[in-house]
Amino acid sequence: MRPPFGLRPSRLVRLVRLVRLHHPHDREILRLAAPAFAALVAEPLFLLADSAIVGHLGTPQLAGLGVAGAILATGVSLCVFLAYGTTAAVARRLGAGDHRAAMAQGIDGLWLALLIGVAVAVVLAAAADPLVAALGASPAATPYAVTYLRVSALGVPAMLAVLAATGVLRGLQDTRTPLVVATVGALANIGLNLLLVYGVGLGIAGSALGTVLAQAGMAVALAAVVVRGARRYDVAGRPRLAGIRAAALVGVPLLVRTLTLRIALLVTTFVAASAGTVAIAAHQVAFTVWMLLALALDAVAIAGQAIVGRFLGAGDVAGARAATRRMLEWGAAAGVVLAIALLLLRVAFVPLFSPDPRVQALLSSVLVVAALAQPVCGVVFALDGVLIGAGDGRYLAWAGVGTLGAFLPLAGLVLALDAGLVALWWAFNGYLLARLVTLLWREHGDSWLVTGATLPGRRGAGHG
Repeated sequence: MRPPFGLRPSRLVRLVRLVRLHHPHDREILRLAAPAFAALVAEPLFLLADSAIVGHLGTPQLAGLGVAGAILATGVSLCVFLAYGTTAAVARRLGAGDHRAAMAQGIDGLWLALLIGVAVAVVLAAAADPLVAALGASPAATPYAVTYLRVSALGVPAMLAVLAATGVLRGLQDTRTPLVVATVGALANIGLNLLLVYGVGLGIAGSALGTVLAQAGMAVALAAVVVRGARRYDVAGRPRLAGIRAAALVGVPLLVRTLTLRIALLVTTFVAASAGTVAIAAHQVAFTVWMLLALALDAVAIAGQAIVGRFLGAGDVAGARAATRRMLEWGAAAGVVLAIALLLLRVAFVPLFSPDPRVQALLSSVLVVAALAQPVCGVVFALDGVLIGAGDGRYLAWAGVGTLGAFLPLAGLVLALDAGLVALWWAFNGYLLARLVTLLWREHGDSWLVTGATLPGRRGAGHG
């Protein structure tokens, strides 16, 4: 049998040589990316644990979790600029040697996260019924989706605070503290879910409540670390309107960029839900696995945000360019490794998520398609992180609009032809290829290499 992707032993040797620590930037990339990798993997373990626990309550419950999880993930991930924008802003200030301004921007990000978190929580709780209906949930899955979404909305402010505090620490070149907090939080989430779902008998509501409690604990722990750091540089912890406004304005392009990505993901969920309960149940698990792999690959992107932001803050364009090229190599290699792992291991873990043989068969087929896209994802996510670290949010926003425009007709065709879940995931791979083209084109130019202590477009932050 041919090895996956035609990777003969000689090619595997070349791949291993690629990631040997011989490049000047390797050790720093690894120092930041390794803890970020573990922390990022811990995050989707929240939903994976929920999926495994809820899946044994029944297929309608798992399908309900799939719909509610997609809505919740959309609301939270639209605010990922709280982490990404803060990382880039803090890293630039650090590169310029201005620690006090770096911590002030971190405090601004925390306040912005809390304000947005309360607003998002209110919207999700109040609009749970129409949001679930909009995604085409089946009658059997709808009540479970509404319950999970309403309970989970309580934890949104904490989730966004975790994003903002993590962004501050990444900008300070610290990815270890978020790792520790994320690991403890993921383990606590599993224990709380088992206790509340089966021990207390709360069902799917217990799964949501367990995640809320775990996220709240993580938010308190990370915010405490940031506040202590701010006090060392005599930065007040009170909210500053000018700083919060500046952080929000810089986040708008990243919000647009993320919105286009989330629309693409929501469209896939809508098309999958239209295919029936079995399809959406399989899609829920496949989507969660894909997110797990995406966040694992995002570790290189996190390193890119912190390193490139620091280099450009210090005015070192050559360093930023060299680090970027090396991170692209790391991203591609990591994508190949994850693709092989997914192809080989799917037989072992697919049965863990559902006892339904129809769900298992469909899920296994979809995961093959998802695996083939991992090398592309590795490069895409690395480039995305580099351009975010450079403050190139406006380009990312316009590129996101363009790639979404290319994907929607493909998804519409799958829906119109009732082509099924596997065809839908092939269409999604086309979307990823479109993102690859737009990001590579930008990286080859020099327009994104803007130096200085302040992110492009950020004004009025002050020192606080």
